[in-house]
Amino acid sequence: MLKFSAHEYPYPSQRQSVFARNGMVATSQPLAAEAGIAMLRAGGNAIDAAIATAAALTVVEPTGCAIGGDAFALVWVKDKLHGLDASGRAPASLSIDAVKAAGHERMPVHGWLPVTVPGIPAAWAALSERFGTLPFADLLQPAIALAQEGFPVSPVVAHQWRIAQDEFQSSLAREPALQAWFDTFLIDGRSPEAGQLFRNPAQARSLAELARTRCESFYRGPLAQRIAAHAGASGGHLSAADLAGYRPKWVEPIKLDYRGYDVWEIPPSGQGLIALMTLNILQGYAFDQRDSQLTWHRQLEAMKKAYADGLHYITDPEHMRMATDRLLGEAYAARRRAEIGERAEAPLHGDPDASGTVYIATADGEGNMVSFIQSAYHGFGSGVVLPDSGIGLQNRGSEFSLNAEHANALAPGKQTFHTIIPGFLSKGGVPIGPFGVMGGYMQPQGHVQMVMNLVDFGLNPQAALDAPRWQWLGDMKVGIEQGASRDLAFALARRGHQIEIAHDLTDFGRGQIIVRDPHTGVLCGGTEPRADSHIAVY
Repeated sequence: MLKFSAHEYPYPSQRQSVFARNGMVATSQPLAAEAGIAMLRAGGNAIDAAIATAAALTVVEPTGCAIGGDAFALVWVKDKLHGLDASGRAPASLSIDAVKAAGHERMPVHGWLPVTVPGIPAAWAALSERFGTLPFADLLQPAIALAQEGFPVSPVVAHQWRIAQDEFQSSLAREPALQAWFDTFLIDGRSPEAGQLFRNPAQARSLAELARTRCESFYRGPLAQRIAAHAGASGGHLSAADLAGYRPKWVEPIKLDYRGYDVWEIPPSGQGLIALMTLNILQGYAFDQRDSQLTWHRQLEAMKKAYADGLHYITDPEHMRMATDRLLGEAYAARRRAEIGERAEAPLHGDPDASGTVYIATADGEGNMVSFIQSAYHGFGSGVVLPDSGIGLQNRGSEFSLNAEHANALAPGKQTFHTIIPGFLSKGGVPIGPFGVMGGYMQPQGHVQMVMNLVDFGLNPQAALDAPRWQWLGDMKVGIEQGASRDLAFALARRGHQIEIAHDLTDFGRGQIIVRDPHTGVLCGGTEPRADSHIAVY
């Protein structure tokens, strides 16, 4: 199993890995992590803990997720990994022609047009029904209390809240449907400051209704009727039929054998395939140093090639023009690897047929483990909020292309290319644990760096998260965190990479890792220093 070196990164935190035996919850906000651990103390399992944490996060970190968002999960139970795809589809009346008729040449980010059917409530209910042990209503009680009684806003969330207010303010004149966001999420016309108490009693009432109906109300009950009526009255396409027809899907996770370890991801339309394609290219190299120019150069070039392929081919699996196993083929990886030279190159997609949110990791003392991610996408999502409900709606449809020839072209009832991805590691049929890195297109890039930090470089979970990160930003541009060596940055620039030294650490994703010792059952966790993160243990 994983053997950790003694090397610790002093940047950007002085945290140490956390150990526990009976249970662990790692996520980006302390109050949410404590909500999850409370379920374990009450006799629940890792799945119960994940649901309670996820519900609490919609309250205490609305800048990253909402009840009206999407979710994915990888769940290890009884010696098997299960995948849940709770991403939504485009409304039946939404088409390329309809978007263009509204005056858009590309999918907008704010307003009703990018809103797809939300999957988060259905994910909570499906996970509980199949694997949970506690009554579903109990799992949402911490979130209900936080919304009703209020909570002190944490620093990173307050920072992101201010950014969202500025963005929505500039869009309000064009998108009147955003007005309910200002009515719901501001205090006296301003975003809350760090430490300021924020209450959302309307969300408490909505969560109570979800708890009482096991989320049925959101799809086939009073909440669904309210959402559809609001959409019809304010220019939206989401209908009662769209909501009533929605069901999450249990899917077979996809994996790659990376140096003897199985790296697991959710299959398309998620972008986890991009992380696996990148690792498949990289495992043809031997790496002895993490922070060397050659290591970073090869990682970046492999990521660029995998992303070029992913953005060209990945979409709703029913519409994909290239099979997943073809993109993960050894021969194709070798061909892409051979294309990596000494200098940076512009990313171009290849052809196998030819000669970029909140994350939760949970574990319990019985061996159950959950890798769970949910998101409203860009900050608060679309900015559309159902009045007097606290329910914000995602803008996942902004990923659709309006080019009818593109694989990810918008079509009624279609799933779009999806950025949120949970990850999981195992070896020889034995679980090692869940990992994930939030942040749009940073996610597969973070997955690759976390896997290599653990497997190639022997870092413990906390050191793996503390280590400075790189991020491909498109074309030849590469972002590097302040803590990275300046010599390393200059060396990459000499290879042709256009280097940007980043000042906002939240741009480089926010991750969590839990690994389990198969012999003792001891859990070892790391949490993201770039967020208000916390590990709760039992």
